[in-house]
Amino acid sequence: MSIILMSIKPEYVDKIFTGEKKYEYRKRMCKEKIDTIIVYSSSSIQKVVGELKIKQVLYDKKTIIWNTTYKQGGITKIKYDKYYENCDYAVAYEIEKSILYDKQKDLKDFNVKKAPQSYVYITNKRS
Repeated sequence: MSIILMSIKPEYVDKIFTGEKKYEYRKRMCKEKIDTIIVYSSSSIQKVVGELKIKQVLYDKKTIIWNTTYKQGGITKIKYDKYYENCDYAVAYEIEKSILYDKQKDLKDFNVKKAPQSYVYITNKRS
């Protein structure tokens, strides 16, 4: 199992760690099977704030993913449709457990030089 560091917008980070959002949506699935996502809260926070244990990764037609996940997706149908505008398929990472760090961390703590556009694989989870 692999670990990735993923950039997520602060509005969604908040929903994840309050438990409102149980799925993180992406356009592409990771090539490797992952069990942990390290959460980088993008602009304006720009810090690593916690991690997510992944229960499963769903991949299907975007309408099926929406119908399966929307009650705990933490996103409106309008934003979902806009995000997947030119896509036929969607990926949803189902969050089993979220762990908010007591102290926010920097990317360099994970040997990452700059924030990834989407995600980056992490070889050493903790420094």
